[in-house]
Amino acid sequence: MPQTIALVDDDRNILTSVSMTLEQEGYQVRTYTDGESALQGLMGKPADLAVLDIKMPRMDGMELLQRLRARSAMPVIFLTSKDEEVDELMGLRLGADDYITKPFSQRLLLERIRALLRRNEAMKQESSGVVAGGLLVRGDLTLDETKHTCIWKGKPIQLTVTEFLLVKALALRPGLVKNRDQLIDAAYGENIYVDDRTIDSHVKRVRKKFRAQDDEFAQIETLYGIGYRYKEQ
Repeated sequence: MPQTIALVDDDRNILTSVSMTLEQEGYQVRTYTDGESALQGLMGKPADLAVLDIKMPRMDGMELLQRLRARSAMPVIFLTSKDEEVDELMGLRLGADDYITKPFSQRLLLERIRALLRRNEAMKQESSGVVAGGLLVRGDLTLDETKHTCIWKGKPIQLTVTEFLLVKALALRPGLVKNRDQLIDAAYGENIYVDDRTIDSHVKRVRKKFRAQDDEFAQIETLYGIGYRYKEQ
């Protein structure tokens, strides 16, 4: 079955043009002009991926993302304006997988959508047993690739696809420093350009989730000017 993309933006010109491009690529597209209608639609009938504008009537993209993340790990891409750097970072900290700055190239948006859907589909295949997987155990951390679950000291940590892949990339080689380019490749795939601050925001969100369960969590270390590493236990 065709994959479904939800587009949420109060600019009808964007909805029309992007919808046409995605439909030509074989996707099913559902459009919404405000956050409230999108929330109702997506809770009743989930999509495979959502593209959200930040500034919308009735419910903005930030609040919509928060409500979606309370129930779903569905991949989300934010659309932001050039003067909304704070909103970009906040969106990533709330759990967005990626962001694109307006005005944007539809080709770039299509590439980002394809990359996120490929990663998400790989996770689904692993959880259904289509792809062989297993457990990654590092001290108090357990990552189950087949179920896309993360356990820290016996407690579940809810991670998005991007966050899970980042933790996995670091935990695979404890003590080894991963620079931001390596983490971008691990989380997004090669040949996808993502700003360095995107990785920094994802790492901050991952730490926040772990510290909500364990305020002494300090396994992901920052080496300023270099990158990150997972501290050996």
